Amino acid sequence: MASTSAYHLTFIPSLYKTPPSSLSWKLSLPSTFGAAALRRRRRSNSTKSFVVVALMDAKPTVLVAEKLGEAGIELLKGFANVDCSYNLSPEELCTKISLCDALIVRSGTKVSREVFESSGGRLKVVGRAGVGIDNVDLSAATEHGCLVVNAPTANTIAAAEHGIALLTAMARNVAQADASVKAGKWQRNKYVGVSLVGKTLAVMGFGKVGSEVTRRAKGLGMNVIAHDPYAPADRARAIGVELVTFEEAISTADFISLHMPLTPATSKILNDESFAKMKKGVRIVNVARGGVIDEEALVRALDLGIVAQAALDVFTEEPPPKDSRLVQHENVTVTPHLGASTMEAQEGVAIEIAEAVVGALRGELAATAVNAPMVPAEVLSELGPFVVLAEKLGRLAVQLVAGGSGVKSVKVTYASARGPDDLDTRLLRAMITKGLIEPISSVFVNLVNADFTAKQRGLRITEERIVLDGSPENPLEFIQVQIANVESKFASAISEYGEIKVEGKVKDGLPHLTMVGSFGVDVSLEGSLILCRQIDQPGMIGKVGTILGEENVNVSFMSVGRIAPRKQAVMTIGVDDEPSREALKKIGEVPAIEEFVFLKL
Repeated sequence: MASTSAYHLTFIPSLYKTPPSSLSWKLSLPSTFGAAALRRRRRSNSTKSFVVVALMDAKPTVLVAEKLGEAGIELLKGFANVDCSYNLSPEELCTKISLCDALIVRSGTKVSREVFESSGGRLKVVGRAGVGIDNVDLSAATEHGCLVVNAPTANTIAAAEHGIALLTAMARNVAQADASVKAGKWQRNKYVGVSLVGKTLAVMGFGKVGSEVTRRAKGLGMNVIAHDPYAPADRARAIGVELVTFEEAISTADFISLHMPLTPATSKILNDESFAKMKKGVRIVNVARGGVIDEEALVRALDLGIVAQAALDVFTEEPPPKDSRLVQHENVTVTPHLGASTMEAQEGVAIEIAEAVVGALRGELAATAVNAPMVPAEVLSELGPFVVLAEKLGRLAVQLVAGGSGVKSVKVTYASARGPDDLDTRLLRAMITKGLIEPISSVFVNLVNADFTAKQRGLRITEERIVLDGSPENPLEFIQVQIANVESKFASAISEYGEIKVEGKVKDGLPHLTMVGSFGVDVSLEGSLILCRQIDQPGMIGKVGTILGEENVNVSFMSVGRIAPRKQAVMTIGVDDEPSREALKKIGEVPAIEEFVFLKL
């Protein structure tokens, strides 16, 4: 059975080839999973071989704009030229960025639209050493084809531990009592605290940090509820937490711990209106983002006694003004954004972001990309061979379109024994789109800006899934790409329904072409292809093979699909090198060959 639906194109990022303005990026592989395509390109264009060889020692340049752990710096230096320039003004950053392929920041550097515009298209990846990315203009990054990655896991435990530290310090007035004793006072009665056991903690944002805070709070004997509109209920239940509405969370909690990102939806989510709904005497901890709290409203709530205490690690403006009423409030405990500030977390974040940036510069798919939907690492690993297949099918299909035929409507069919919920095709869709656009466009396309580019070109993709019987061990049986309402330079690629059709599958980990039009074939999608429609007769393979051999063109695979013996057939030849025009002309002059086409992959 099959179901068909149209999709808005949304893409998982990866980086492939380089715009001419960036010499260092000419080393990026045109294929995500290997250097074979680069070797083919060098062989197929001997007149430019000197340029390629001359650039083999070139390295991309990474600008590190804020302090990064030494382990991360060393990892970067093994792959790239590293420029550590801290405390740059916005103007200085815009000046430097045109010479850089990657930029690494923490929370203090604003990566604005002006930065991306000043890069002149060279900047290909921004790495945020931490979780929050509100200091990076994601819209501008996507429009300029720049991947944004973060380090979401390395500082998770550190942030959770700091949240618990502030929770307990606030409950027992540790900071105030410490200052009092150091001032020569002994005020035991003034700093009587409250117990945590049996109290209700509302965790606002049930992601990685929120989950870890929950585990620790339950260990302290607290009753934990959580609010997160995107968290799966089964994950919350596994930890023993009930997901509740925002209103229920803030109205029933004795303590509120914030762990949500700063977005338009969460900006100042704790305001006068929400404070008015809280239980009188509530205590608030924030180790997330300062902007999620209306700080003036919090001061008013503290003065009215609605909020008994607050413990804050983050602020709307960092550092906050010295005369900040919030910072100076006697019922507020503050720290200078120390959530990730442990020795272990700093080194972990440095390594995690360095690995993500280097991987992106190498053209690898990024599981920590934040300006596109996240794809788990295990999904990336499983779909790896099919990702290669998807891009190659897109490249193959679009090269079969006759000149002047505009590609507007593409249908992709996936055959799988898995149900729709068990097969995430976003990545495959993106790769097919990349393959369709790049061979016919001078625009640099990567999987970050593919959505933007496809929409500009009016390219519409629909998807169909064919559910097969059998074991769902393998994610896919085959992928089929069809382009409608176009003419083909190879008539045999037209299916019985009048569309260019190519189909492929993965065999032994390698992509294979299995169908062209209505003809079944079997050829590995490596190197380049020659498709020949011929009259099926003895000696055809030998004749074409001899022509290629005389030109020193190595044949890697050859397959013949035919209607019936001695009738029409399609011969598919995989070659490692690009044949000369003379060799292709000789192939076309073989009497039994009715049409042929050479396709670069």
